[in-house]
Amino acid sequence: MPRRLALFDLDHTLLPVDSDYEWGEFLGRSGVVDGARFRQANERFYQQYRDGTLDIREFLEFALAPLARIPAPQLRALQDEFMASVIAPVLHPRAQGLVAGHREAGDLCAVVTATNAFVTAPIAEAFGVAHLIASIPAQRQGRFTGAIEGTPCYREGKITRVTQWLETLGRAWHSFDETVFYSDSHNDLALLGHVTEPVATNADATLRQHALDRGWRTLELFDDSQIHQ
Repeated sequence: MPRRLALFDLDHTLLPVDSDYEWGEFLGRSGVVDGARFRQANERFYQQYRDGTLDIREFLEFALAPLARIPAPQLRALQDEFMASVIAPVLHPRAQGLVAGHREAGDLCAVVTATNAFVTAPIAEAFGVAHLIASIPAQRQGRFTGAIEGTPCYREGKITRVTQWLETLGRAWHSFDETVFYSDSHNDLALLGHVTEPVATNADATLRQHALDRGWRTLELFDDSQIHQ
């Protein structure tokens, strides 16, 4: 049974882009949403996230609404196109190697992200991570409703959601000798402070200073030219 738990944030941690933001931009370019208005709101929410002022439920109401309006076959086609045209080109060998190293060591691995599971499930799969802990779009009779199910996987909610996931496996935080979490964002300070080994990865300025003050390990997976703000 694995003795180390390895958790990975996704956007700007394993990816040099924000998949949530990029999905919104992609929908705007695809013409399936009101391009100008939707992209303006997408930009506003993204800036709020970076500033640490985001109302996650308000954002998820915005982000999940298109899933409820777009027919399922079209959604799947858009998801495939998004992966091929936006995500696959930015999958980075160093990020893939980081995850692979933990898998090969026999660690229990999970991607833990605020971005919804519809967008992130194929990305986690591309990294070879079987467990995804993400904000969950609610469904009814096989269709997305536009609502969120359960606790959003954001800030302190990430601790809640990981705890609930571990319980489904018959495990708990204390089941592991070591728990490690990789993240770029000050929005993840709660979960970073909860694990035994926080790793500030491609860290934003606030997290970088926090890590420096506390002697946390830092890691850079991408150079500046690869990071899409």
